[in-house]
Amino acid sequence: MRPCIVLVFLQISWSAYAGPAFVKGPAVSPNDVLAAGPQSLSSNPTANGNTGVSNAYHCLAQSEHSVSMFPTSHPNDMFALVAILASLGPLRQDNLTKEGHNGRTSAQPFATTSIPTPTSTLAVKKATPVLLAAQASSSAASSDIFREPISTGVPASDIGSRSDHPVPRKGISGQTEPKSTNKFYANFILGNQTNSVWTQPFSLQFSQGSGNAKSWGMSVSHIEADQRVFGPSATDNPVEYYVNPVGIQSIIFSAAELGPGMTLATDSLTAFSANANLIPRDASSPAITLPLVQGMGFVTAVYHSVTPFIDSGIFFRTITPLPSPKPNVTKYKILLEDGNTWLLYATASNGSGLALTAASNTRLQAAGPFEGTIQIAKNPGDVASQEESYDAAAGAYPTTASLSAFVDGSIGSYTLSWAKAGNGAPLLMFALPHHIQSMAATTSAGKTTIQLQTTVKGLATGVIGDFWTMIEPDLPTSIGFAPWNPTSGSTEAISVAGQQRIVAAGSSDLSQDMDAQSNLNSMYYSGKALSKFASAIYAVHDLAGNRDLAQAGLNKLKGAFARFASNTQQFPLVYESAWGGVVSTASYATGDSGVDFGNTYYNDHHFHWSYFIHAAAIIGYLDPSWIPANKDWVNTLIRDAANPSPADPYFPVSRSFDWFHGHSWAKGLFDSGDGKDEESTSEDALFSYAMKMWGRTIGDGAMEARGNLMLAVQKRAFQNYFLMESGNVNQPENFIGNKVTGILFENKCDHVTYFGANPEYIEGIHMIPINPSSGYIRNQKFIKEEWATYFDNGRVDQVAGGWRGILYSNLALIDPKAAYDWFSGPNFDQQYLDGGATLTWYLALSAGLGGSA
Repeated sequence: MRPCIVLVFLQISWSAYAGPAFVKGPAVSPNDVLAAGPQSLSSNPTANGNTGVSNAYHCLAQSEHSVSMFPTSHPNDMFALVAILASLGPLRQDNLTKEGHNGRTSAQPFATTSIPTPTSTLAVKKATPVLLAAQASSSAASSDIFREPISTGVPASDIGSRSDHPVPRKGISGQTEPKSTNKFYANFILGNQTNSVWTQPFSLQFSQGSGNAKSWGMSVSHIEADQRVFGPSATDNPVEYYVNPVGIQSIIFSAAELGPGMTLATDSLTAFSANANLIPRDASSPAITLPLVQGMGFVTAVYHSVTPFIDSGIFFRTITPLPSPKPNVTKYKILLEDGNTWLLYATASNGSGLALTAASNTRLQAAGPFEGTIQIAKNPGDVASQEESYDAAAGAYPTTASLSAFVDGSIGSYTLSWAKAGNGAPLLMFALPHHIQSMAATTSAGKTTIQLQTTVKGLATGVIGDFWTMIEPDLPTSIGFAPWNPTSGSTEAISVAGQQRIVAAGSSDLSQDMDAQSNLNSMYYSGKALSKFASAIYAVHDLAGNRDLAQAGLNKLKGAFARFASNTQQFPLVYESAWGGVVSTASYATGDSGVDFGNTYYNDHHFHWSYFIHAAAIIGYLDPSWIPANKDWVNTLIRDAANPSPADPYFPVSRSFDWFHGHSWAKGLFDSGDGKDEESTSEDALFSYAMKMWGRTIGDGAMEARGNLMLAVQKRAFQNYFLMESGNVNQPENFIGNKVTGILFENKCDHVTYFGANPEYIEGIHMIPINPSSGYIRNQKFIKEEWATYFDNGRVDQVAGGWRGILYSNLALIDPKAAYDWFSGPNFDQQYLDGGATLTWYLALSAGLGGSA
């Protein structure tokens, strides 16, 4: 069924909003404005030439449902009727198109071609004993685990290089270092640059003469919970999705010098920040620079000797000059027609202040050029104590952030430290719920009473301080390759009967054609094949004790892996220096941005590489002599997705994992109306686990410690935002019954997948692959609630294909006996194994967790 495109145009009547008489007048100094008192502004848009048409529209691609996309509970509904640019409808299975989904395809997350039954059994010879790689976890890292790069050398020698990439670096100036591809500011360097950027709790959008104000500048918005849209029916519980409106231009930073032909440029792109520069037509330097930093308490605009305009598409009701809270700071209180109060602080470089007068109900303007900063912040409820906190921090602003971390045994701490500019005041930054939960006491002491709603992650809390330290007291240092649960830890002791079943399954699984199953045109599918065989070999070797069979399988696996380490797979990897990273050559060869799930465009790198890294960790553990020839190739993958240090000249810092949000973003170089997204928490965690285990295998304590810390932070973030237990307070109450968010974007959540809407797809994509870290990431309480919601009372046995095996492997985390009995049953059918799984590992997992006792 083809999607139906619905355009909604809304005519708004303004006759009921005549308001007080419009007041404006000249002002020569801030003192004149202060003496004049509050200015009341007419809320009739016709006073400044508006037509009364908001041009609010929503392009909604739907298959079955007609959805009202505009909230009705906002204090002033007319201002909530704005363009909601991203639709939920296209994520439904029958509307999926690769072109409309940022490189995504409707392909399943595992190869679906049937795996032939081996026609012969693997030939087994007496294995030569080898000294296994040490499996003792590094218990302490006395120095900063982010201080040293993995390497500063060129990527692995078999990986070629080129200087071009299909996606242009739009507007990026003055940056020769590698450029981040999966970060929050990507919409400002991609496409037409008109999609929003979310710093949380604020969003910013390049307003190119759009909206009621017809302003050329940078608009700022903050969305309240009652402005969300739920669907397809808002009365459902749970609803399938919710989305926050975009395009609400509450405050716009502009200048007299900006207008048609102006450009948006960026510089200083890092893992936590970027500068957005508004450049007048035919000019070479910016009129306004906005430092964009995640969690910034104020939105700050640095004006470079231009005449400020402060505009609003919501319309100004009153502007009130207030006494200066500190030397050289001018302060205004702004009340918009939607009833929201914003505070404006201006700090002039020469100490002269800023005088603003009303030119219209959409524009405040200065009398002449201004050099300095203008900052805005939202004060919900116009609360005096919150205003005092803003006053204390006014005049200072963050410019970027750095990360440091230390580990001591099972306790880890990480610190976000901000570089800042301005008048030296302490910074006000917004913390997400998982930050607040784990803050050190010294950091927590800076909490204020300010709380602002974020788009998809609950309430953000204002915290005063130039750095935060968070503590994770339960690092998963005891997790290795063996089955693990939070009660008994790692388990290598399996009953004799269980060992026999593992060997029998292993004899069949390891007789499969590893070479054919991994010699694919997809790095994702190929890596999954290598990883599944590695887990089976480990199970046979360590858990079942059959080293001869394991050695025979290992020899085959090393041969299959060699194709990738020598870069002779169907679509070899290449290092491209335009952005700075290793990508598949598939899109270069085919011209298709979506091939291999968009790998060439930096989609899903942490997913794809995790399987190769996991396989390498097991191979290197079983045969340490293999490590030297392959270490550089594996480390190159880790550097691409999780480079810890800016000292590495070839890769950006932490391409995938977002240390502010506590999880990775999978979307690469595609602009998106709702920002970056993450569809699979389990594969996100798999990367951290695989990196941890590779670090352990090669003796890199800092790498292992980073993997442990990432898993701990992910566990906390997933439980707060993605894996929703019944008591979750960060997601809407009428959404948490879905149990998983589905796809979490920066601006919306949709309980669906890119490849379909079956419950086993949506829940299962957050399970695969079940591995030793799964029981750490996925709380037993959550698993039990999820199982009762979707799969108990025989419903699991109605699920077709490999998804049934995935669900039963997940069941092993809470009921290993039921899972083991199913996998070891006489009627087990191989059709229930997906292309990334083996019966050997599923038996070992469930048996190791107690299923065969």
